[in-house]
Amino acid sequence: MQKFLWMPCPYGEYTVLPFSSMNILGWTVMVAFGFNAAISVRVSNELGAANPRTAKFAVVVAAGTSFFFGLFMALILIVFQNQYPALFSDSREVQQLVYELTPLLALSIVINNVQPTLSGVAIGAGWQAYVAYVNIGCYYLFGIPLGLLAGYTFGMGVKECLRFGCGLGTSNPSSVQN
Repeated sequence: MQKFLWMPCPYGEYTVLPFSSMNILGWTVMVAFGFNAAISVRVSNELGAANPRTAKFAVVVAAGTSFFFGLFMALILIVFQNQYPALFSDSREVQQLVYELTPLLALSIVINNVQPTLSGVAIGAGWQAYVAYVNIGCYYLFGIPLGLLAGYTFGMGVKECLRFGCGLGTSNPSSVQN
């Protein structure tokens, strides 16, 4: 007889994540990936031309711009916290969960906009293997075990796992790469 792994969570928590939070986070991360590619090329070109000060200035500008873009998007979500959940669902329960998860989503947007930019800096400096090891290590050594531990051992629901896991999952690569 097969046994399936499941986490006990209300129906509404499953619908709120893919349609609202992950869509918005995905849209903003696309901009961050653009910063990743741009700063990677810029840093590699400046270092190749023996201009480390210009490369450093480009890093500061790109990291600051990506941070302020993430902050701007987070502020838009906070300001329209009552209105935007209706774009994704007619259910009051789902809209309430989106409302409750909006501060966490805003924080994730700010952090997730800076992290790809810092990865782009490391890639532009020629540290591709280091970036890959850090990202894979944080995901497989921290993210998955902590998620399983929080979900199955401690019985946390989706909201609690997100609050716990997003903070650790997004801060590990950023802190290690700094």
